[in-house]
Amino acid sequence: MPKRYLLDCTLRDGGYINDWEFGHETIIEIFERLVSAKVDFIEIGFLDGRRKFDINRTIMPDTASANKIFSGLDKGQSIIVAMIDYGTCDIRNLQPASETFIDGIRVIFKEHLMYEAMEYIRQVKALGYKVFAQMVSVTTYTDVKLKEYANLVNKVKPFATSMVDTYGLLHPDQLLHIFSLLDEYLDKDICVGYHAHNNFQMGYANGISFLKSKTKRNILVDGTLYGMGKSAGNATTELLAMHMNELYGGKYDITQILEIIDNTILDIYRKQYWGYNLFFYIAASTKCHPNYVSFLMNKKTLSVSQIIDILNSLEFSKKLMYDAKYAEHVYVNYQNIVCDDRQALTELKKKLHGEKILLLGPGRNFQREKGKIKKYIAENAPIVIAVNYVPNNVDLDYIFLTNAKRYTQVKKDLQENDIHAEIIATSNVTKITDDFKYVVNYGELIDLNTEIVDNSLVMLLKLLIKLSIREAILAGFDGYSSKADNYFDVSREYSYVKEKSRYLNEYVSKFLLQNCQKLNVEFLTQSHYEFGK
Repeated sequence: MPKRYLLDCTLRDGGYINDWEFGHETIIEIFERLVSAKVDFIEIGFLDGRRKFDINRTIMPDTASANKIFSGLDKGQSIIVAMIDYGTCDIRNLQPASETFIDGIRVIFKEHLMYEAMEYIRQVKALGYKVFAQMVSVTTYTDVKLKEYANLVNKVKPFATSMVDTYGLLHPDQLLHIFSLLDEYLDKDICVGYHAHNNFQMGYANGISFLKSKTKRNILVDGTLYGMGKSAGNATTELLAMHMNELYGGKYDITQILEIIDNTILDIYRKQYWGYNLFFYIAASTKCHPNYVSFLMNKKTLSVSQIIDILNSLEFSKKLMYDAKYAEHVYVNYQNIVCDDRQALTELKKKLHGEKILLLGPGRNFQREKGKIKKYIAENAPIVIAVNYVPNNVDLDYIFLTNAKRYTQVKKDLQENDIHAEIIATSNVTKITDDFKYVVNYGELIDLNTEIVDNSLVMLLKLLIKLSIREAILAGFDGYSSKADNYFDVSREYSYVKEKSRYLNEYVSKFLLQNCQKLNVEFLTQSHYEFGK
């Protein structure tokens, strides 16, 4: 009867959460309890020649490091494996298997590297290790490619090859289709494994579907304790072990597994959450690398529907191979909806010409110095323009709206406070019904020669210059600090502003200096920008 194995990879895949810094005592406790639980395979970490040895981390430069960390420990009935991301660990970093604590090595690689990786796997096998060929992003393989891959694997004859659902895209029928082809074409003595990610909450469901396969070959499922792992996490070791005990004669000690979770994993989980969420659902549903989702969400200028539109428009060859420059290019192109704004500019010029202009931003100094701002308004009767928000208790004439994500809140605030300010929208913002009274071209106001192309203050100042406005007063445009909250309402703060505070301050200050002959700007409230003028 074919065997069904359980592999725990917490010390390896879980390490993405904490940069593999579990601490030596915790590493030992996790390992010893997994051995006591009689888990068949225990993956103890990455072998990566780029990293230095650290007894507290489970990412190691060579096999000799594993001997130092795990020296003297009893393996029990478990087989001990480590993982190598092909290209990150020279074969010279590997001792013969007889000289190291490690029994097997799993090598991960993408489809386009499978021939080179398989030659490396052949070399690893020659050192006496049980070797595993790990198919990263198995969903990228066509049926034809799967047959080609199987023929290649048959020539090397590793102990196992595993289907790695890197981005959590698979459902049971898709997984079983891929497995059926591998099962047909692979030599019968090669074990087939499955490694899940939980973007669709399908890790456990896929695992039990795979275990139910009517096959004559040995199969293996991966899990991590409490699902610990990058992105949406993994199938859970404790659930897989329970299921295998109930249906497949497993003898795993669930109590030992739960003790590890309670003693070590929950402390990590409380500090660094992992698991299913909207972010990873979007990545999986659009079949895109999660970094594209992160990039677009961090812009905080797009609605979810717009983000999905962009992700669906990505070139197929780019979707799972993240390209930062390409992401920025697609984002700008999507935002750059060209419109004929000549009439809007003419009307705005008539409305604003000869008037004092007061621009309001959402910095903390807007609240701190509100009395000063209201006094200025009372004494000077300026045209008041707020940027991407509705300020409380201030007479307002216009809102400059560049951010589609903020539109719904702006609309709600205007209605609830019975404010009749007009919206000046850039052309990337789509109104829910009808049209905005004033729409200006987004593409003519952004700056493609800088890191963050759509700084809303700079865009508004560019618009004023286009309208031949010579002077403007600014309040609530504080600039940015790497330490303090930068907005009076912290929910408005972009995720990147603390990290990019120096760049943002220098960029705006430089813009003000370069354009001071066209537009004189005075600050009514304190600002980091003021010192660069």
